[in-house]
Amino acid sequence: MAIATLESIVLDCPDPLALAGFYAAVLGGEATAHSDSSGSWVDLTGVPGAPLAFQAAPGFVPPSWPAPDGPQQFHLDLTVPDLDAAEKEVLALGATVLEASDRERSFRVYADPSGHPFCLCRAA
Repeated sequence: MAIATLESIVLDCPDPLALAGFYAAVLGGEATAHSDSSGSWVDLTGVPGAPLAFQAAPGFVPPSWPAPDGPQQFHLDLTVPDLDAAEKEVLALGATVLEASDRERSFRVYADPSGHPFCLCRAA
């Protein structure tokens, strides 16, 4: 029997509403700020899969990818039907390329506007 269930994946960031807006544009859904937290906590609602939330983190330092002295800690894998089309869209939304030189590989690595790594993965 499981001890717990996953409630959400929370990303620390300097601007929760802005980062939630980025992921809403990528995944769909709606960014919902909690009124009692002055925008320091935002949920992304209406998206299938694991729920995402965004939390204000004063002094936020983005993860490094790849860096032996500053591991990425985790990343998100996002499945897409067309890597080239999805790449153009996420770059237009403010993502940056971390590793996409091998165009034959089934995934490419990017950073969201706050610096969290994520992969676009070709749907099987």
